[in-house]
Amino acid sequence: MGQRPGLGMSHGRRSAMVGLLAIAAMVPAAGVLAQSSDAGEPIGVTLITKDPSNAFWTSMMDGANAAATEFGAVVTVASGRDQTDADSQIQAIENAISRGDKAILIAHNGPAVNDAIASARAAGLLVIALDTPTDPLSLVDATFASDNFEAGTKIGQWTAAQLAGGHATIALLDLFGDKIVTIDYQRDQGFLTGMGIDLADPQRNGDEAATGTYTGGQGGTYEIVCNGATDGAEDGGRSVMENCLSLNPDINVVFSANEPSGVGAVQALNAIGNTTALVTSIDGSCRGVGEVARGTFGAVAQQYPFQMGFQGVKAAVDFVNDGTTPPVTEGLDYWNTGITLVTDQPVEGLDSIDSTQGTELCW
Repeated sequence: MGQRPGLGMSHGRRSAMVGLLAIAAMVPAAGVLAQSSDAGEPIGVTLITKDPSNAFWTSMMDGANAAATEFGAVVTVASGRDQTDADSQIQAIENAISRGDKAILIAHNGPAVNDAIASARAAGLLVIALDTPTDPLSLVDATFASDNFEAGTKIGQWTAAQLAGGHATIALLDLFGDKIVTIDYQRDQGFLTGMGIDLADPQRNGDEAATGTYTGGQGGTYEIVCNGATDGAEDGGRSVMENCLSLNPDINVVFSANEPSGVGAVQALNAIGNTTALVTSIDGSCRGVGEVARGTFGAVAQQYPFQMGFQGVKAAVDFVNDGTTPPVTEGLDYWNTGITLVTDQPVEGLDSIDSTQGTELCW
């Protein structure tokens, strides 16, 4: 089986996670000089998300603003118009440099943004990746992200267990078809790993064998009917799922890389009367956890974007004030903000919380 990327896992409640940076050991930045802020001047930080309205990004904004209030920063929020828009992110980076901001926090939209990130660092700004690790990680000064491979692995393990040895007829709903982004292949390849399906290139979607055996749960046979790009959107998920169902209406396993695409997939399934497929997703929003409670999603892997925004701003303030950069989670090369499996159909040996607990932590 293909090897997993070097990512680990940790999680906890919001209140506990907020304090993690404060108690972690910090080390001086390598190759970046700290910049002292003028006395009494708030520290300028630009937060750049992938789109302006998805609940994931608004929760990240909330975390950044909470940290700004607590630690003395001014946050300027910018975004792409959607998850495909790199040009707006590049413009936001250029604006941050011109404005004299001290740091940029970015959930980047792909490799097209890399040169602009390098320019920001060359101009002396601290650049922290949020949610989406850059390739390479060294493109930025630090990363706060979920373990996306682990998120995929958990829902894959849950799915394999639920099949109880039955045949898996699989639809894979990924994010992008026109670019390679780390979270896209990490989630897809993690899901297949959790199912116990052999990988080919662990950094590429869609090159695994279309048929074979899976070893997760009790083990069984599988067929991958389709592998489609949704752009992370509800209408994209619905359209891809409709195409998949036209190839095989008996699909009984659906991996969706995020919850909006998963909701669209459920709409397509319901339209043909397929109400028994095991649908899983990654996000952990209140909407997604609600789908678990209703039984339309079997399981979701919950992320904590509030923590990404909060910890990112705190790290920027610490850097400006005393020249320290954030630590990494033990055994990793980035700071892991946590993943929790949410399901009302728990699997023995697989840690999870139910939808009631998930609602307490959702965003």
